Amino acid sequence: MSHPSPSGSSHPTTRVLAMLELLQANHRMRGADLAARLGVDERTVRRYAARLEDLGVPVVAERGRHGGYRLMPGYKLPPLMLTDDEATAVVLGLLAGRRIGLPGQATESALAKVQRVLPAALAGRVQALRDTLDFTLAARDAAAPDTGAVLTLAAAARERRRVRLRYRSWRDAETERDLDPYGLVFHSGRWYVTGHDHRSGEIRTFRVDRVVAAEPGTARFETPGGVDPVEHVVRSLARVPYAHEVEVLLETTLAEARRRIPATTAALTEQDGGVVMVARAERLDGMARMLAGLGFPFVVRRPAELRGHVRDLARTLEEQAGRRPGER
Repeated sequence: MSHPSPSGSSHPTTRVLAMLELLQANHRMRGADLAARLGVDERTVRRYAARLEDLGVPVVAERGRHGGYRLMPGYKLPPLMLTDDEATAVVLGLLAGRRIGLPGQATESALAKVQRVLPAALAGRVQALRDTLDFTLAARDAAAPDTGAVLTLAAAARERRRVRLRYRSWRDAETERDLDPYGLVFHSGRWYVTGHDHRSGEIRTFRVDRVVAAEPGTARFETPGGVDPVEHVVRSLARVPYAHEVEVLLETTLAEARRRIPATTAALTEQDGGVVMVARAERLDGMARMLAGLGFPFVVRRPAELRGHVRDLARTLEEQAGRRPGER
């Protein structure tokens, strides 16, 4: 282990951690030697030793002419030393991880390891956080990708290395394909990888939780200029096939439409003094409710059946508006 140097590390916390590393690397050190290595006086070294004890690190101070400082025999130091704020941030991140598509087993084991190495006082406070914190977003274990696949794809994208994928489709059919991964994207609780798919010859988007296996190859590639993985994922999701394709002219501005309509829901284009919305829908009655909820005047261009569903919704709302308390 390399010895820490105080140069450029004038912050007291940095020096305290440097002292801890010195004591880790050496069986025992005299106060004068620690002071010289840290660039402080011996009184400050005593304060640093007290600070380490406050953090739960048992530092033994040996008095006398040949005294010094050492760590308590048998004490196993954790590989990381975190401040209270840092430890809380790590725990919060891990607690939220399962809600945003991180593997549940990995987050639970990581939480357990962090909890074991926390000082007793902080461990109690963190446990209180775990016991009382709840989320409105449900855990998404089913969409959690394999950690190995995520890391393999990330490394391949950075190194511009082709990957051999074994992929399971939504129909549960497995295929093998070579992919030039341009980047990973986390969107709406799921992980995606986008890149050039040599099986189809097109830029494609794949869900990482459906990647059965990912093996890096030796072939390299160059990412085409102007490719934006985030934009491509969003556009790909907007083009997912549904039963109906809908085109509606919204009487509003493009900026207002974008604030109300997610890019994954529809394609928006300025046209004819308004905004043309092209979307796909499984059910036209649901599309009628969405249009009513936007609050913009609109003109249905296609399909013609959508107009009927809008009229049905209007009649239903009119009936609801006319009801009196106690009526069924």
